Amino acid sequence: MPQQTQSPTRARSQAPFPAEADLHTWAAELDVVGARLAPRFERSEPRQRVLAYLTGLLSNAERKNSWQLAELAGEASPDGMQRLLSTAHWDADLVRDDLVAYVLEQLADPQAVLVLDETGFVKKGAKSVGVASQYCGAVGKIANCQIGVFLAYATAAGPVLLDRALYLPKAWVEDAQRREEAGVPAQVTAQTKPALGQALLERAFAAGVQAAWVTADSIYGGVYPLRHFLEEREQPFVLAVPSTQRVGLVDKAAQVVASWPLEAWERLSAGEGSQGPRWYDWACMTMPWRDAPEGMAHFLLARRSVSQPEEVAYYFVFGPTTVTLPQLALVAGTRWQVEQAFELAKGEVGLDEYEVRAWTGWYRHVTLAMFALAYLTVVRQHAQHRRQGGRTNRKQQARM
Repeated sequence: MPQQTQSPTRARSQAPFPAEADLHTWAAELDVVGARLAPRFERSEPRQRVLAYLTGLLSNAERKNSWQLAELAGEASPDGMQRLLSTAHWDADLVRDDLVAYVLEQLADPQAVLVLDETGFVKKGAKSVGVASQYCGAVGKIANCQIGVFLAYATAAGPVLLDRALYLPKAWVEDAQRREEAGVPAQVTAQTKPALGQALLERAFAAGVQAAWVTADSIYGGVYPLRHFLEEREQPFVLAVPSTQRVGLVDKAAQVVASWPLEAWERLSAGEGSQGPRWYDWACMTMPWRDAPEGMAHFLLARRSVSQPEEVAYYFVFGPTTVTLPQLALVAGTRWQVEQAFELAKGEVGLDEYEVRAWTGWYRHVTLAMFALAYLTVVRQHAQHRRQGGRTNRKQQARM
């Protein structure tokens, strides 16, 4: 495989709010969002309240629950905000479609990477829809939590969340009374996380989302139907697989990689992390026995820890025959951006601060929080362009 050096993208400022000089950009863009959402609400009351809800999510309020958001909106009780999430007449999926259209208009990037991942929402009790004792990546252990599967869109301007699906454990799917109490639609059946992730990708592609690559961890990449779906679309991917993944008819990924010579490995950055470049040793080989369209190929990619060489991650790659090892390292490293998106969404726009238990309320709050995150990314990009334009003008004046 040809090798070439490619400088990783510098870490971007993730300040959630625009500077004072850019407040007009803030207000103007919020008007754009409000106008886009208005047709989804038949009555003026929920139309005005959804904008107040978004404004509250974007505020510096310590908490982003219905009580706090109602107080910020000047309302005497949280009843109105709670109605917005529960009984008001509007469709969260249509607002999700508006979100995707907004992102494509404002942040479309031909080099974007679509990232499938999940995050947990720790909860008390057994009433919140989908809650169960299960592994929660947010706390790094088994916890009583809900799990949301998300599709992130990692762009030059930063990561945003495009779509979401609540994972229902088997105990929930099979409990008719529990489903009814939580408002789970009758048509919702048992689906694995990879199946939910594939549905998110299908919707994104149908909406016109284009990406240079798709990436995900081994929960998703280790499943053949998802890989096959992407191959049928000729959509390049870098998907993590478990060490036991079969490579060919007999060997497993760990066995194959262990046989590679020392000179096959190259130290490369997987992109910028919070502490600077994330360095790993990388190696790759083609899998010529796998059928692929002309100009495309299958690869086995491995990433080895520098400090703990026994820690190795494995990836199946489907992409152009001309792809380079540094490029693959950066694509694999893009998964970090979805963690960044979750951190921003939870820390800045209250993704996890809802106090709803039902299916409808979860989807409505999460969708609005995702829209708020996209709005912040757009505002930050506009502010950056304005600042860059100002610097360019000053440089031009200096030359005169």
